Amino acid sequence: MQKNDDELVFLPLGGCAEIGMNLNAYGYGPAHRRRWIIADIGVTFGDDTTPGIDLIMPDPSYLEAEDIAAIILTHAHEDHIGAIAHLWPRLKAPVYATPFTAALVKDKLHEQSLTDEVDLRIVELGATVQAGPFSVTYLTLTHSIPEPNGLAIRTPLGTVLHTGDWKIDPSPMIGGPFDQAGVEALGREGLLAMVCDSTNVFVEGQSGSEGDVREELAKLIKGLSGRVIVTGFASNVARLESIMLAAQAAGRSVALVGRSMHRIHGAARSVGLLADVPPPIDDEAAKHLPRENVLFLCTGSQGEPRAALSRIARGDHPHVSVAEGDTVIFSSRVIPGNERAIFAIMNQLADQGAELITEPRRHVHVSGHPCRDELRRMYQWARPQIAVPVHGERRHILEHARLARALQVPVALSPRNGDLIRLAPGDPVVLDEVPHGRLHLDGQFLVPEGAHGMIDRKRLAQNGHIGLSLAVDARGRLKDGPFASLRGLVGDGGTQPDTEAEKLEELAEQAFSRIPADERDDDEKVEKALERAVRRAAETIFRKRPLVDVTVLRV
Repeated sequence: MQKNDDELVFLPLGGCAEIGMNLNAYGYGPAHRRRWIIADIGVTFGDDTTPGIDLIMPDPSYLEAEDIAAIILTHAHEDHIGAIAHLWPRLKAPVYATPFTAALVKDKLHEQSLTDEVDLRIVELGATVQAGPFSVTYLTLTHSIPEPNGLAIRTPLGTVLHTGDWKIDPSPMIGGPFDQAGVEALGREGLLAMVCDSTNVFVEGQSGSEGDVREELAKLIKGLSGRVIVTGFASNVARLESIMLAAQAAGRSVALVGRSMHRIHGAARSVGLLADVPPPIDDEAAKHLPRENVLFLCTGSQGEPRAALSRIARGDHPHVSVAEGDTVIFSSRVIPGNERAIFAIMNQLADQGAELITEPRRHVHVSGHPCRDELRRMYQWARPQIAVPVHGERRHILEHARLARALQVPVALSPRNGDLIRLAPGDPVVLDEVPHGRLHLDGQFLVPEGAHGMIDRKRLAQNGHIGLSLAVDARGRLKDGPFASLRGLVGDGGTQPDTEAEKLEELAEQAFSRIPADERDDDEKVEKALERAVRRAAETIFRKRPLVDVTVLRV
């Protein structure tokens, strides 16, 4: 029952400045005693701006001291579940997931030795979960992975539809149809708000159907000779099934190449999916088959350097290679930011004689996210009072809000990560901006985005490093050195920077001689003086600002 000071609030901590890294929280109750549920807890991936970092995730610090009733996962994509094992110890709430999602979550928990600690509750499609003041019903939608769910979140102050990722696919190939009736029922009941995917808001029309892609792949693969390699998103189990069925019809055995392919295939089989296709063969055995009788299904469609396709393109995969007359099918899209890596692989494959087939040439991929026509239909069915766009960069969210207003939604918000938004009672309003940010997985440690070591690492990558050592006796006299060691810096003509190192040593010795005798017993003053001198000299010589470390040895 609602009390006078109860509020329903929404808090995005990830996914409202990027496509990916989703973490959305809903709170109910008075400001000083809210209970919370979290919808999804995902990652994004590092790039050349984050050297040494593979995984990036939202910082949940604001929620760590709060009363969290449940973590509810909408589906199994990495940007929705990838942080669960890393962040659960900070949140410690029961985790709810449907069977396929739960199978992949179990793997992640096992990797972090959390299997026995986490209360993972497997729920069936369409089930309702009671979590504190929240009653959450799973709605079956369609997407590019099995078991995509929207969440109908009911509270005494109104109902919110949290869509997760979705599209309207008339022929999804795996899983049930889009639950249009369920969405329309929410609209008739009176929907307070819809928190909705913004990925394709700039794309007119519809995203297309997996059924059409299945037909095209069957025709395409049947007409190919030579060895066939297909790469795509491993999580799209319907696509995997389409490729495996097409291979079977063409008289080809399928070999899976890449850890994610094996992991997703195993999870799918464990919940009864992929039961109508022959099991794959080992890639080592496949290399001995005639080229026209094998199809390799590979990870690496986004140019990931350690993925299977990159190794094949470089020629260092132990079991798979390409040659003149072979075909590589990219059954995927180019995710913005990955163009350079993907095109480099394509060029390597083409140089070895492979024919490349991509979406512009043949209909071998469709998006898993709604385009504008699908968004229009969703708003017509749901009829929310408040539109809350998420899962998008800033430009996506602003455009989604404009579209919602054009569709006569009374209020359309444009949230940012960290905005604590009161949805009810009264008009929606941003109450506060709470602490938020990103955590980087650096080896085995989770560190803040701006951690000191991370700043140094970027400088090292861009500017190099100079180490300077010298020996000083008890009377403050220079006994040996200074010796300069340069890393990541190049001498004139591309040579080792020996001459430049000698120049730095000479300048460092001059800087030491200028230090007053009564200050030479202070290591900090000596280090700072030489560091300044060497850095200034390096800027002149290299036109860079390398990191400089000075070591004083007392003899």
